[in-house]
Amino acid sequence: MKRLAILLSGRGSNFEAIAANITAGALDAQIAVVLSNRAAAPGIERARALGLHVAVIPSRGLDREAYDRLLHDEISKNGVDLVCLAGYMRLLSAGFVAHFAGRLLNIHPSLLPAFKGLNPQAQALAAGVKISGCTVHFVTEDLDGGPIIAQTAVPVCEGDTAQSLAARILRAEHALYPQALALVAEGRARLRDGRVNVLAPTS
Repeated sequence: MKRLAILLSGRGSNFEAIAANITAGALDAQIAVVLSNRAAAPGIERARALGLHVAVIPSRGLDREAYDRLLHDEISKNGVDLVCLAGYMRLLSAGFVAHFAGRLLNIHPSLLPAFKGLNPQAQALAAGVKISGCTVHFVTEDLDGGPIIAQTAVPVCEGDTAQSLAARILRAEHALYPQALALVAEGRARLRDGRVNVLAPTS
């Protein structure tokens, strides 16, 4: 059973989806620690309500490398196998990303490599695409550019706003992230030559 660290900065709805799948037996994993750089993050309160181990490490006044060393230490002392970014709103240092290479996952609300960075839903609407979606990928130094593990397509509807499209994509995220995480936890999503190969389930 893989031990997870969940990093969040806000409401933590993807964290809740992961936790719910673990409780339901759909994901064979254990949340070892939920970390945040914001003490007031709603996701932290939800994690406490679920009885999970929580660590808040305020980031104010710390540069990226110094902060990530604290983050690394907290993750390491909890015996974590996989690190999941779930609405974590800080860029990670190169050293942190390198240390957890192949074990660090993120979800992004677009069909990468399209619409990287901030406000991808607004970017999608501005481009006039008819299909958007979400992507779970391994994290690399390339912003939103790591190897893709899984994707789900979401239609863009007539009259959509960035907010309505974001809400529709978020529902898809809640299903996709636990599924993609299960592929990694089961050893079925394997990195090779910068791409992810997904193996069929064993009978």
